[in-house]
Amino acid sequence: MGRVVRFTGPRQAEVVDYDVPEPGPGQALVQTLYSGISAGTELTAYRGSNPYLAKQWDADRRLFMTGSTSQAYPLEGWGYEEVGRVTDVGSEGDRDLVGQLVWGAWGHRSAALRPVEYLRPRTMPNDARPISGIYAKIGAIALNAVLDADIHVGENVVVFGAGVPGQITAQLARLNGAHVTVVDLLPARRVMAERLGAHAVLDPSTEDVAAAVRAATGNRGADVVIEMSGSYHALEEAVRTAAYSSRVVAAGFFQGAGTALQLGDEFHHNRISIVGSQISGVAPHLQHRWNELRMSNTALALEREGRLQLEELITHLVKAEDAVSAFEMLDTTPDEALQVVLDYGTDR
Repeated sequence: MGRVVRFTGPRQAEVVDYDVPEPGPGQALVQTLYSGISAGTELTAYRGSNPYLAKQWDADRRLFMTGSTSQAYPLEGWGYEEVGRVTDVGSEGDRDLVGQLVWGAWGHRSAALRPVEYLRPRTMPNDARPISGIYAKIGAIALNAVLDADIHVGENVVVFGAGVPGQITAQLARLNGAHVTVVDLLPARRVMAERLGAHAVLDPSTEDVAAAVRAATGNRGADVVIEMSGSYHALEEAVRTAAYSSRVVAAGFFQGAGTALQLGDEFHHNRISIVGSQISGVAPHLQHRWNELRMSNTALALEREGRLQLEELITHLVKAEDAVSAFEMLDTTPDEALQVVLDYGTDR
């Protein structure tokens, strides 16, 4: 018998039992060690604001349609930041996988079946710290935004949002040779960004970010801005902050109507390009070389090499059975946490 996190309605969660099946041919059973909670995408499902709960996603036409929904409560096993150990396989030829540390996406559940072909490229070195595996996909999300930003050495990059993806994005932008400024409302997150190498931080509640960045760049503005918070107010300020004929990468998961946007102002007069960045795809000119798997493995390799600091982002390690209170905390008091990780008690 396993345990899984289930959302039964907006802001209603529980941890329930489920049957763990035996692996069949070509399958492996993974016992979860840790799973990270995404304070962006997952909270949209927890709160009920995710568009899949209000509309039908037409995959063939890539359109959201009204009249029906793609998903409905109860929602079970949301989560995409899992790491575990293979404990059983369904085919004798796959016995070499037993005992291997693997990362992937199988939701907040204590055990899961996954195809062997899915797990083999997602194994981790024996000497890797297991908990770092939760950052595979969120690391790819951040790296994808940096690839979309097309950063060059010596450029000024501003990152809006210093949550987990924003902190990783800022580090990756700095590794690309950029001068990085991080913008966030929460003091603790600005302190973290500085500790992890940001060259400057700004508080948008007390400072005119666009004016401050222009003052620091000879009135030019930022060469590229990356919006990671999913706030329309931040996106509007990101547009104001970008230099003439420059790029804003919108990688946050925006919810509802964008009434904060004033597209007749700097967006129109400064010829700003807004590029959407989402993990289901890679920039067309990079698709022959990059995919999500490579981005994930790159992020984890940079962490093992000491060039990317990921575990420092963990503020809460809680028992998986306490997932309900963890989601409540992230929803109501986000200033208290950065990365929250569920511990399944099997990393012993």
